[in-house]
Amino acid sequence: MILNFLLLKRKKVFALVGESGTGKSFRAKLVAQKYGIDLIIDDGLLIKDNRILAGHSAKKENSFLTAVKVALFDEKAHRDEVARRLQNEKFKRILLLGTSEKMVNKIAARLQLNPPSKIIKIEDIASQEEIDKAIRTRRIEGKHVIPVPSIEIKRNYPSIFFEAIKIFKRRASSAGIGPVPIMHEKSVVRPEYSKRGKVIISEAALSQMVNHSVDEYNQEIRIKKIMVKDDKMGYRLVITIDVPYGIQLGGNIHELQQYIIENIERYTGILIEEVNIIIDKITE
Repeated sequence: MILNFLLLKRKKVFALVGESGTGKSFRAKLVAQKYGIDLIIDDGLLIKDNRILAGHSAKKENSFLTAVKVALFDEKAHRDEVARRLQNEKFKRILLLGTSEKMVNKIAARLQLNPPSKIIKIEDIASQEEIDKAIRTRRIEGKHVIPVPSIEIKRNYPSIFFEAIKIFKRRASSAGIGPVPIMHEKSVVRPEYSKRGKVIISEAALSQMVNHSVDEYNQEIRIKKIMVKDDKMGYRLVITIDVPYGIQLGGNIHELQQYIIENIERYTGILIEEVNIIIDKITE
């Protein structure tokens, strides 16, 4: 097992990053083909060629928040299943899909992989027109793509299957007889949570969680103001506090930042991109 773990650390990790609904899953196979990538991690699934090797799809979840937790491999049994399969699978390169660099780094750490050595942004491989069209399809029709053939989805997730799409590309022939057509089939699904509408965490609810986290960490720290910003990839928090005299402002405040992030992400599944803490006063 230790040998397999060390071998896993030698694998090259790629990442494809972009906001939700911008077409990452649609283009994952093309990115994999371009860079000679063997495996893809997408929304909780480990995919090789046209097969699902391990994991379960976030698209099957009943709520957006639980879907995010699945995509982040939040549950130990889920991440252990995929990590074990990775340790026993022969591959050189793997592609992680995520909405931000923070998300793909977190997935890599949870699956015992190296941090991505190459991060590809969706804007680098798709035009703004293509991205806008993908976003409209996601928001209006609730359609998502899984980069495996329809037979795999019908077998594993028949309740969310919508339709199959076939993409034809050409590549140079090694025999020198001209370009050879190749076909990629992808599955379009409608997740359970997209049928029920969007779930949004309010600023008030997030502020309550911040208050609770700070109180658990140190009851002497007083919160004066909380600002919440939703940037579509996650949330950014600005917290103004008064701290008692004698508290170590370096290590303790950094620990507090991490404590807030871990608490909120663990209980909600949302991504906290940044926590900025402003110390307004040192109290007696």
